Amino acid sequence: MSTAIDNFTQQLHDNLEAVEARAKSLKKNIQSLPKKTQAEIQAALDKAKTNLDVRKQEIDDYRAKLSTQLAEKESEVMSNIEDWKANRETEKLKHRADKAEDYAATVTFLAVAAMEEAETSTLAAIAARLDAEAAAGITEQ
Repeated sequence: MSTAIDNFTQQLHDNLEAVEARAKSLKKNIQSLPKKTQAEIQAALDKAKTNLDVRKQEIDDYRAKLSTQLAEKESEVMSNIEDWKANRETEKLKHRADKAEDYAATVTFLAVAAMEEAETSTLAAIAARLDAEAAAGITEQ
């Protein structure tokens, strides 16, 4: 394989490892929630919200980038690509490959961000349920 493909697949592998690690962390955190106190859950929720707030602009930028990339992708005509291949228009094909790799990196980043948002919303849901149960006088038996 070419160096560009090797670099891209290595980066993709690293990103997928990060997604997998994040998913395992999320699963572990969710499984441990029933054993935690309301204060511990609230502290975890506050920390998750803070982390998400810090990254909000970056996440929004990536979402906007993804929207732009999707529009570009839709406008790319397959017949043009076949012409580029037939005419060996390497610069156009390299540019297309660069855009495709950037798109993959953007989507992977957003997958990790979505997992962070899932964790935050899960913590918020559990905290809300605990508040409702506390207000109703329900206690653990």
